[in-house]
Amino acid sequence: MGNCVSLSISPDQSMTKLCQWLDVKVGHVQNLEKNLSALQATMEELKAKRDDLSRRVTREEYRGLQRLSEFQVWLTRVETFENEVNNLLSARNVQLQRLCLFGFCSKSLIASYRYGRSVSLTLREVVKLKSRIFEVIVDKPQSFEVEERQLQSTIVGQKRMLENAWNHLMEDRVGIMGLYGMGGVGKTTLLTQLNNKFSGMTCGFDFVIWVVVSKELQVEKIQNEIARKVGLDGGEWKQKEKSQKADVIYNFLRKKRFMLFLDDIWEKVDFVEIGIPFPTTQNQCKVAFTTRSKAICAHMGVEEPMEVKCLSEDDAYDLFQKKVGQITLRSDPGIPELARKVAKKCCGLPLALNVVGEAMSCKRTLQEWCYTIDVLTSYAVEFSGMKDKILPLLKYSYDNLKVEEVKMCLLYCALFPEDDRISKEKLISLWICEGIIDGSGGIERAENKGYEIIGILVRASLLMEVKWYGTKNVCMHDVVREMALWIASYLGAQKDAFIVRACSGLDEMPKVENWNVVRRMSLIKNKIHHLSGSHECLELTTLLLQKANVANISSEFFKSMPRLAVLDLSYNGNLFELPDGVSQLVSLQYLNLSYTSIRHLPMGVKELKQLIHLDLEETDNLSNIDGILSSLANLKILNLSRAGFSLDCNILAELQTLEHLEVLTIEIDLPPGLEQFLSSPKLTCATRNLTIRGMQLESSGISLPISMGSLRELNIVWCTISEIKMGTISKTVSPLYNPRTTYFSSLSKVIILDCKCVKELTLLMFAPNLRVLSVQFAKQLEDIINKEKGQQGEKSGIVPFQRLEFLTLGDLPELKNIYWNPLPFPCLKRVDVIECPNLKKLPLNSQSGKHGENGVIIRYTEKEWIETMEWEDEATKTRFLLSCLHVCETANQDQQPHSSVPA
Repeated sequence: MGNCVSLSISPDQSMTKLCQWLDVKVGHVQNLEKNLSALQATMEELKAKRDDLSRRVTREEYRGLQRLSEFQVWLTRVETFENEVNNLLSARNVQLQRLCLFGFCSKSLIASYRYGRSVSLTLREVVKLKSRIFEVIVDKPQSFEVEERQLQSTIVGQKRMLENAWNHLMEDRVGIMGLYGMGGVGKTTLLTQLNNKFSGMTCGFDFVIWVVVSKELQVEKIQNEIARKVGLDGGEWKQKEKSQKADVIYNFLRKKRFMLFLDDIWEKVDFVEIGIPFPTTQNQCKVAFTTRSKAICAHMGVEEPMEVKCLSEDDAYDLFQKKVGQITLRSDPGIPELARKVAKKCCGLPLALNVVGEAMSCKRTLQEWCYTIDVLTSYAVEFSGMKDKILPLLKYSYDNLKVEEVKMCLLYCALFPEDDRISKEKLISLWICEGIIDGSGGIERAENKGYEIIGILVRASLLMEVKWYGTKNVCMHDVVREMALWIASYLGAQKDAFIVRACSGLDEMPKVENWNVVRRMSLIKNKIHHLSGSHECLELTTLLLQKANVANISSEFFKSMPRLAVLDLSYNGNLFELPDGVSQLVSLQYLNLSYTSIRHLPMGVKELKQLIHLDLEETDNLSNIDGILSSLANLKILNLSRAGFSLDCNILAELQTLEHLEVLTIEIDLPPGLEQFLSSPKLTCATRNLTIRGMQLESSGISLPISMGSLRELNIVWCTISEIKMGTISKTVSPLYNPRTTYFSSLSKVIILDCKCVKELTLLMFAPNLRVLSVQFAKQLEDIINKEKGQQGEKSGIVPFQRLEFLTLGDLPELKNIYWNPLPFPCLKRVDVIECPNLKKLPLNSQSGKHGENGVIIRYTEKEWIETMEWEDEATKTRFLLSCLHVCETANQDQQPHSSVPA
């Protein structure tokens, strides 16, 4: 047939091939025992060779050399075959027991054949690995080039901070450095400059790695970026699971010295989950990161984070000028002055300075600059670039706040004027009365919640803490404030929802298109003499009118404000009357009339059944409030400090009817009233601030009851008083008495002014949290703490003045002792001594007080006093004499810690 192929194989050839094939196959079984012994021995030799070479390469790596990839591949193959050999040898006994006919056959021929074949093949590979000879296993490392990052063309005011950050980062003790600050302040710019400083000088680091983390933390994204930077993202990398990637990164970096930059983190980055070896002094690795939250720095283990602050006014103007350009600045002689005003509106925030400066670079007429100032002052959101370049970036911080009530509290702060120092205590009271913070569980609990919220906002760089005359306040950066106003107006869609015209020079109520959408209104610091008309404000809950120059309010003004919860009329010195129409504010919970000239409270106040906070501080003209207080059944907070009327027995009786009263601030100037007050556990328990003024108490003295655990400030002024002591403990409660008990644990400030006859203040031993003590013009005072009376407390372990920060002693001619032994004074900042000629020794030794740059300052007015001072020892003298400062008496008086009592 045409296309057939014929093959012919002889029987001899076929038989030969079959025999050879059978010989090989059977050999896997017949030689099994011999091959297993050879495999075990060869593997032991290979492991010994592997260990010798590994020790050698480790020594070379410590010298800075780098192992060859070829050698690393060999090590990996050795590890693979070691595992395979272990598996084969573990089945050795079972497999040998299957052999029969003196090892020439098997009870399970197929299984024995497969096992024998694996042993033979593995032996062949192990022999091959063992025979591998390496002439070189290490080489000089490849030169690592730092990836330099692009910087902004104009950087101003960061030179010193860059130097400080670099020096801090390079300290041996620093493993992790955190840079925190508000959005747009220049954190990334600073971190970029740190990264670029490594360009051309790695400072001994094997790798300098930059990773942008951003708002949504993605572990694998960070792992991939690190792998790319160090060359681990090979063919198999993408197939690995997240945990496997972590192992690969860790095992690579643990033998390296790396510098890792993490930009813009919003939550804790777990090094273990990513595979980053934790930086230590031993491995000399370092991590630096940026964040908007100081809390994140703590979560990351950074004890001393560095705050990136806004630019100073001069640096801010310098940056602004560079963005605007000299051609524009010189286009009109009046522009430079206006430019400085515009720059000031940016409050040193580089982001705002850059955006506003670029927008103004083409505006070369005075009219355009004047209009810009007007826009930035009245409604900055309308300025070009504000809504699309500045506010959205800051809004990330707002969006990152996890709890809705925290967001609401932040927005509330925008009601106050630019740069205003807002009292924490007042702010929290407003939050409670507005219902943002739940006060049903008690005022103190709600206040603690308020302080927690303030802490969250401060740590998120959305509020700033400031001190003002010894009190703690917060303020809001102007650009953050604009962001808050923008959000509160539903991103500009409903401008009238949140009307803030503070410091706007208004002389009447603002024009509003739709009063029914107004929820909160702030008209602080204006010139609105007359409040008239009746606006339908059905949604209005807050109306702030403090320092608005209000002199007259029409009766119908409050007619249509059914939901108003907060009304603040404080600091309106020309306001003498409150209209009876206030009775229509059926939802009012907060009424502040402090520092007004109000003469009487109208009967309409009695209808404010929901009122929980009433402030009548410094209402000098207020003649009487008889019959008013008892009607305010829900009142919880009442401030009567320095009100014009005297607290007689009738008013005190009314106070005792207030079932829910929790916080009382009070001044008493009549002996019968004082006696009635001190005998009322209900009133003394609620009292936070107590002022006793102008009383003759030489015979009875003052016994403060132990129930005054809430007392924070005690002022005793212009009194003739023999003794100030803790109330007598009766026999019925004596078993409960414990000398160690600190009965006045909340007391933080004590002012004793112009008090005759008093000889000692041993009571202060029971005030462990006392921070400010001022004693002046007490002509007969001999001891602050009397030794005879105070020794019982000393034996009980009480150490006084552990929290004291400021001590003022003035015009005390008989004062001889503060305390008889040296005290630690761990918080003491300043001691003022004015005309105390018999005070020869302060209770200090070389270990007392704060150490370092912020140590104790001792100020005195008479040079003779310091010259005759007795010191505990030479070490004490050496330490404190250098901090002694001679000042004139006037200067000393001017710089006293703030007191609410006029001196």
